[in-house]
Amino acid sequence: MIQHSGIYSTSFKEDMAIFRTIPHWSWFIAFLVTLTVFPFFATAHILNLLCIIGITLVAVHGLNLLTGLCGQISVGQAAFMGFGAYSYGLLVTKVGLPFWIALPLAAFLTGFSGVVFGLPAVRVKGFYLLVTTLGAQFIIVWLIIHLRGLTGGMIWGLSVPNVTLFGYELDTDIKKYFFIMAFVVLMTFVAKSISRSRLGRTFIAIRDNDLAAEVMGINLFYYKLVAFFACSVFAGVAGALWALFLNHLHPEQFVLMDSIWYLGMLIVGGMGSTMGAIFGTVFFKVLSELIVIYSPVIADMFPAVESGIFASLGHLIFAIVILLFLIFEPRGINHRWEILKASYRLHPFAY
Repeated sequence: MIQHSGIYSTSFKEDMAIFRTIPHWSWFIAFLVTLTVFPFFATAHILNLLCIIGITLVAVHGLNLLTGLCGQISVGQAAFMGFGAYSYGLLVTKVGLPFWIALPLAAFLTGFSGVVFGLPAVRVKGFYLLVTTLGAQFIIVWLIIHLRGLTGGMIWGLSVPNVTLFGYELDTDIKKYFFIMAFVVLMTFVAKSISRSRLGRTFIAIRDNDLAAEVMGINLFYYKLVAFFACSVFAGVAGALWALFLNHLHPEQFVLMDSIWYLGMLIVGGMGSTMGAIFGTVFFKVLSELIVIYSPVIADMFPAVESGIFASLGHLIFAIVILLFLIFEPRGINHRWEILKASYRLHPFAY
């Protein structure tokens, strides 16, 4: 790790620390203060967008542990998120559990479902593993649709009540924002801690060369299942937060295209890094918002063009963005961020 002159490490613990200097802590505290103060000046639309970004980020963090660190590709993250959302909703509405029990239990159940669908990862890899997780996407959504007595199916959906915390009901946008952001910060810290731990280094060894990792004594069967479990737990937390945010669940909220875009967020942000997941999620969600705002303007500029083309403009732009990153910057936005930080620390020297 490149540091300013005079800043050096005397132990591995210091070298792996997230915040090492006073400026690092200052920037982090300033960021938390901004998160706390911002909602009092933002519109309801901006608050909803930030909540959606935060919930999506939790799911992408989980996918980053599985795909970015462990190298096990998955296109079923949206389905696992739906599993977590409906598990939480049913535990609250049907069983009557309070949220502080229902949320971790829903996350655990989602993690267990991830282990079930991750079992083939021991025997298959690459394209074949992708097809396996694709099956999970369709199986879970099919169960949600057809278990109408529990989930409400495609017609009614499932209504989820607001959380009551210390006697206060989280029934406004600002209250939900603070609740969701607290979980986003917590899960980001957990994801970063895992990537810096022995478990994270084991995932990286499996990703880089699973045969060499097995020769070194790493139990591939166990750690691949752990990666699927961790990924699904993050998806379960994201799903529970989604249920708390919208208060109503429907199968169409967890479609295959979302799972694919989660992978796209990792590609654009930078696989294998916590900051990459953050960059990719924010970039895609802000870009999506800009497309929604300016698509009618672009359509008015080309009246001779069929209007249906602009209805799918978002998918076209997202696909082009992913292609451009794969060609020109396959390591994502986070790589550019690391280069920028290194150039700042080494200034005015070019090396």
